[in-house]
Amino acid sequence: MRAMRILFADSFPEHLRSQFVGHTVDVRPDLDGDGLIEAIGSFEVLVVRSTKVPVEVLSAGRSLELVIRAGAGTNTIDVQAASERGIFVCNVPGKNAIAVAELVMGLITAIDRRIPDNVADLRAGVWNKKLYSKGDGLAGKTLAVVGLGEIGLAVAERARAFDMIVLAADKGGRSKTSITRARQAGVIFVPDDDTLLGSADIVSLHVPLIDSTRHLVDRAFLDKCRDGAWIINTSRGEVVNEADLIEALDTRDMMAGLDVFADEPISSVGDFVSEIARHPRVYGTHHIGASTEQAQNAIAEEVVSIVERFANGDVTNCVNLVDTPLGPCTVTVRHLDKVGVLSELLGVLKAADVNVEQMNNQIFHGAVAAVATIRTAQAISDEVADQLRQVDHVLGVTVQTEE
Repeated sequence: MRAMRILFADSFPEHLRSQFVGHTVDVRPDLDGDGLIEAIGSFEVLVVRSTKVPVEVLSAGRSLELVIRAGAGTNTIDVQAASERGIFVCNVPGKNAIAVAELVMGLITAIDRRIPDNVADLRAGVWNKKLYSKGDGLAGKTLAVVGLGEIGLAVAERARAFDMIVLAADKGGRSKTSITRARQAGVIFVPDDDTLLGSADIVSLHVPLIDSTRHLVDRAFLDKCRDGAWIINTSRGEVVNEADLIEALDTRDMMAGLDVFADEPISSVGDFVSEIARHPRVYGTHHIGASTEQAQNAIAEEVVSIVERFANGDVTNCVNLVDTPLGPCTVTVRHLDKVGVLSELLGVLKAADVNVEQMNNQIFHGAVAAVATIRTAQAISDEVADQLRQVDHVLGVTVQTEE
């Protein structure tokens, strides 16, 4: 394991810092902007929660190899700029799922029983049991989960404990584990989003912020929802077109439970003037979905694991490595496990002006022979294939080109 310098630009549990054995750890939670640009130069690893990592930080990180987002979403990191510089970006998915799901159920219950209004009136010396005795109850209500990942599944499991009917759109491509969990939680799959939204009393959003989900909840989305439906958003503020949601709140008897907002402050404390946050039909929280001690400890423990595995040459939870085969040509080379074989193979390809897109070398039991799988950007000629076969210690070469 190699020793690395690790910079935490956000807070990190003190009791877990000692687990970075052999590494140099610098925790500076107040770093951002120019301060982060100035500080990053000598660090190999940067760990952030909410701190933004723009291209300027990545460019200044002359030793930077790895950026870890201590959470699931990586929208605060310029992932494209990191990819262009060969910097790994890893995240910690799923570790905050329970915390977010608990808040979702809290927001739903708060809307149904008008808990914030109860509290406000009591603190103001007002007793109004007559007004607040009109909750509908959640049993039998239909909840649509938009985004059935770890958080969506955790919400579904808890909603079923409330005897709610849980729906999700059948998007296909789900893992067997995800499907099994969904079925165990009683999730009913419907054919499309139109059916999903039109069937739901409550719509809970659990999607990442990408181009296709920015302003996902717009007028067209809301038009598919029932009048009086509740919109719950604990994902990202930009997923909602706030002007369109305000219009629906004003005209269609809808309610919203929001933990995130499009223009929320970057800092943890500050002024916040938001038309939707102060809307009387919105119950909001301060982007605290993942902010339980249990969740933060689980995330921090996974950060420790990612760093340790990286120090030993293994990259996990990486979001900017291509995970599908690239290149139309696959060259499989069986060879003796000798020094210089791979470099000679690559030399042959370089001389032929053939670019290697992906490469993997595995050792057979006994460590006598190995097999290299090389995917190239273009097909190789029979002549180049023969040159590969003539390299010392090569046992055999096969070439497969996709048509």
